[in-house]
Amino acid sequence: MKNRDCRGHLWWHGRFRGCGYRITLGREAILEVLSRANQHLSAEDIYIKVHPMYPNIGLTTVYRTLDVLVDLGLVFKFDFGDKRARYELAEGPKGAHHHHHLICTNCKRVIDYTDFIDEEVELLNQTEKGLSKKYNFMITNHLIQFYGLCDKCNNKK
Repeated sequence: MKNRDCRGHLWWHGRFRGCGYRITLGREAILEVLSRANQHLSAEDIYIKVHPMYPNIGLTTVYRTLDVLVDLGLVFKFDFGDKRARYELAEGPKGAHHHHHLICTNCKRVIDYTDFIDEEVELLNQTEKGLSKKYNFMITNHLIQFYGLCDKCNNKK
């Protein structure tokens, strides 16, 4: 079932219209694939999922669409060190789903985590406040990635 807001519209429709973009079949299909994903998808992964349903949508269209979605702030683009850009929705129908990433440098596993400890939240709040003041910069979001070895790779050592 598609993620709809209280008026029955897909939650991302307002973002497109508010920024002067049309809602195309390709954009909607790519957002739908990302909304159902349980991992960080590459453009090729998205193409493989979209193409059987919409054969007229090519890989170039997927790349162009992802660039637009990143510019609109609907999608985050990540580099996890595997030389392939990965994408995920910035938020869902219930709002932002803020999380950080743990990336294994050996097997390339990516772990999303949201169970922030109190000290982490306090440190990030202080860091944002300090940077905002120092550079007169309004911070609206942040992305944090930690690199190391996952439990499986660490146990192999």
